[in-house]
Amino acid sequence: MRNTFKIAAVVAAAALALTGCSSSGSGSGDSSGGSGDEPLKVIAFTSGNQTPVGAWWVKAVTAKADELGWDLTMIPGDFDFQKMNPAVESAIGQGADVILDGYTDVSSIGSIVTAAKDAEIPIFAMDAGTEATDAFVTNITTNQQQIVDKTVEAIDESIGGLEGKTVMVIGHDPHAGIRFRSALAVTAFEKAGATVVGGEPQQVTNPATGRTEALNFVSDYLSANPDGLDAVWAGWDDAALGAAQGLAEAGSTAPVTGVDALSETLAAIEAGGNMLATIDQPWPAVLDMLIEDVVAFQKDGKLPAKNFVDVDVTLVTKENAADTTPSDKL
Repeated sequence: MRNTFKIAAVVAAAALALTGCSSSGSGSGDSSGGSGDEPLKVIAFTSGNQTPVGAWWVKAVTAKADELGWDLTMIPGDFDFQKMNPAVESAIGQGADVILDGYTDVSSIGSIVTAAKDAEIPIFAMDAGTEATDAFVTNITTNQQQIVDKTVEAIDESIGGLEGKTVMVIGHDPHAGIRFRSALAVTAFEKAGATVVGGEPQQVTNPATGRTEALNFVSDYLSANPDGLDAVWAGWDDAALGAAQGLAEAGSTAPVTGVDALSETLAAIEAGGNMLATIDQPWPAVLDMLIEDVVAFQKDGKLPAKNFVDVDVTLVTKENAADTTPSDKL
């Protein structure tokens, strides 16, 4: 079968610029998952392609499509839903067998979900929400409760128990995963007898300035409450690194945990400062699981048995940081 795939860059809200060889595809999401000698026609999109993991996903899905002979239309969203959503809908109007969603929460793509359902095209997703939804035939993500359990336990052990301690939790509600795990962290700390600063997550307003905002949260709190922080829990690494900097500048040895396993975080953990631990989320394995589901659908129209799957994560500390592949080096 001749390998044909297209990568579409979003150039307008209602139009796509397509390159490469063209395939007629099935023109609709029928249950056959493609037929005859025609390649599987796949639309893939992500809003987070400007992040390290999102950029990896675009390259990895493109490589998988090339290997499997899929006819791929890739739509990078650049965090601009007013641009991305109509572009995906336009691609759906041209026909497809399968849609792949990477790292775009279901709450942000209602019009895409409606268009896909109307065209009877199944959406296979990864890290696209924190609970089951009939918007996707499957959504494979990481176990948020496990993320919280492992990081809270690490802080507990580091500071000799949480009873009576003061902990800052840093979150960002627009991100579904961070919002969910930050709320879980507040509950876990309070259940263990700790006081959470403000009784809720300190909210970063913009991921692009998250490190600076987190640094300011910590610096401002310590300015008013010298030696008043026993630990900081952050929902993602960039904020954790900012918090660690703020603590170090104030002369505090309070530990910080994050989520992402960035190169900079791993180096900070190995250096032995305030950065205590992070979480490694196995995105390559998650993508492999998703591709297996799509291949099964392509073969016989079989849909995944579960529409929500969460996979185990790994706590990264000084003991295993050197053996962990950074998420920005996938």
